[in-house]
Amino acid sequence: MNKDMSHLQEKRGYLTHDFIFFNLQDTAKMQIESHYHDFNKIVLFISGTATYHIEGAAYKLKPWDILLISHDTIHKPIVDTTVPYKRMILWIRPAFLQNYKDTKDNLLTCFELADQHKFHLLRMPAEMLTIIQSIFSQMNVTCQNCTFGDEVLRRSLFLQLIVYLNRVSLEIKKDERLADMECDETIDRVLKYIDNNIADNLSIEKLASVFFLSQYYLMHKFKHHTGCSIHNYVLQKRLIAANQLIKAGHSVMTACMESGFHDYSNFTRAFKKRYGMPPKKYHDFEKAKKPIAPLRLSLTHFDLIDS
Repeated sequence: MNKDMSHLQEKRGYLTHDFIFFNLQDTAKMQIESHYHDFNKIVLFISGTATYHIEGAAYKLKPWDILLISHDTIHKPIVDTTVPYKRMILWIRPAFLQNYKDTKDNLLTCFELADQHKFHLLRMPAEMLTIIQSIFSQMNVTCQNCTFGDEVLRRSLFLQLIVYLNRVSLEIKKDERLADMECDETIDRVLKYIDNNIADNLSIEKLASVFFLSQYYLMHKFKHHTGCSIHNYVLQKRLIAANQLIKAGHSVMTACMESGFHDYSNFTRAFKKRYGMPPKKYHDFEKAKKPIAPLRLSLTHFDLIDS
């Protein structure tokens, strides 16, 4: 595998496995910036003190809360590491669950509903929680063992988990909110405006004018509810849009312009920083559809630290 492809994997957290399971605990100081992944993610919070910002909503987590985070969803955990931060995490390759999308039981439903309703938290009923805890515990055991059938058993447990999470998601009322969730109607409208106008001028001055707010008030309010600055959020959204356009087969210049960069040198610099290579080379890799060797992961990998 050449150096550029290796760097691409490292930057993107590219998954060749259908899913990967982690059991993590941190006590070291963590300073995590807002970010997104190319894969879906499930976080089971076990203990500690943590607030998760996901696309304008802040969730103050309680033990055994579950977060559903789709690929290309901007999020940021804020963790008090004076107490151990324990969680179990699943990274899920979107193409794996896509295999079930056209069946009667679409296993992507829980992620789609989380995005649609902007409600990413599942808090289990007592009887369901017992089942979920058992599945996670068994998955943890299969990851520690090297005995006959562990991989098959792990896949079976994963599919059971996804089925149960979908059942719980389907029972949540559309307008349901929790006392531990904080969001703001104005910021929701700002985020929607950014999504709908990604190719246009999205400067702080422009946004403040559109929503009849002072620049200082908007910047402060935005940072409070999203966990990141307006500039950083817009930059990430534009990189997501550019990546999607390139994957869809559009030219690099089209991706640059339609994602709102306009200045090609700025686009190239930002894209390379995020994906580890210039957009032209990235475009060539996507076009060639070259097979990618499995990614070797460790507990110090960037995307693990940020979870």
